[in-house]
Amino acid sequence: MTTYTAIHLKQRPEDGKIGEYLFEVKEKDIPEPGDNQILIKQTYMSLDPAMFGWMTDDRESYIAPVELGDVMRSSGVGTVVTSHHPDFAEGDRVMGMMGWQEYAISDGKGMNKVQEGIDEETALCVFGLPGLTATQGLLNIGEPKSGETLIVTGAAGSVGSIVGQIAKAEGLRVIGVVGSDEKASWITDELGFDGAINYNTDDLEARLEALTPDRIDVFFENTGGPIQRHIVNRMNEHARVVVCGMIADYQAEEPTPGPNWLPLIKKRIKIQGFAMPDHLDESPALIKQLTPYVQQGQIKYRSHIIEGLTSAMEGLNLLFEGENKGKLMVKL
Repeated sequence: MTTYTAIHLKQRPEDGKIGEYLFEVKEKDIPEPGDNQILIKQTYMSLDPAMFGWMTDDRESYIAPVELGDVMRSSGVGTVVTSHHPDFAEGDRVMGMMGWQEYAISDGKGMNKVQEGIDEETALCVFGLPGLTATQGLLNIGEPKSGETLIVTGAAGSVGSIVGQIAKAEGLRVIGVVGSDEKASWITDELGFDGAINYNTDDLEARLEALTPDRIDVFFENTGGPIQRHIVNRMNEHARVVVCGMIADYQAEEPTPGPNWLPLIKKRIKIQGFAMPDHLDESPALIKQLTPYVQQGQIKYRSHIIEGLTSAMEGLNLLFEGENKGKLMVKL
């Protein structure tokens, strides 16, 4: 094999829709890495909600959009097949930003070696962006304390499920917000959450009150939507809100109205938004924080795998339709 497939962004989304019309599939010659470079054969590629924002022409976001004509941005895991870099050897398994392509050239910056004994699926589901995001957002921003109550939206997703499990390991009461009864059962029966709210069918205010008798100390926000204002109204003094994602608004023409800010003043609530590109250079430290939970069997996950690079063009919609069950990824 002397060629490989890459997918380039050729236009911006129209009417919030994702599909093949946005992309151009190209066949390229496999390149030879230069000095201090490595050639990686990607084996699994992550699909994440943030990708929709990367496709738009939002110049005020935390990271520049993907330019038209460039390979679509994504993280992945793969194997070094050729190395001209002193820190990497052929056969090393690595994880980092690789893009929608079967092979990638890298200078090694931002590439982390996959630990021995960790398979590619676990690496991407736990030690990739989901685990790094959950660790940074919860432990370093949310500052959870044993005995407190945490609520996490998108609780059955790749980030939210890890947030909840770390919080449980730290001795918190954990409530998850999900979009189906199946997901509610998974986070309570399998992951050990203390309760679940189905935002599609439950009386949000009543269910929230019933599940949080001591109110809420930490709110890890992944989705936005109507439940947001109910959660803010239910928070304790000096509570913390970690704003990680707003998937309910990514494709909306008009964002959902936010909560009234009076509770923030009355309760002295701290809100902080964050994005992982600001913290990627801290990945080794974050992995060190996360590893003990994994070693002690406190982190479970499930993955939703679709096959073949080109499946990403339509498969990304699963995230916005709520149809994925676990970390969405492409097996190349």
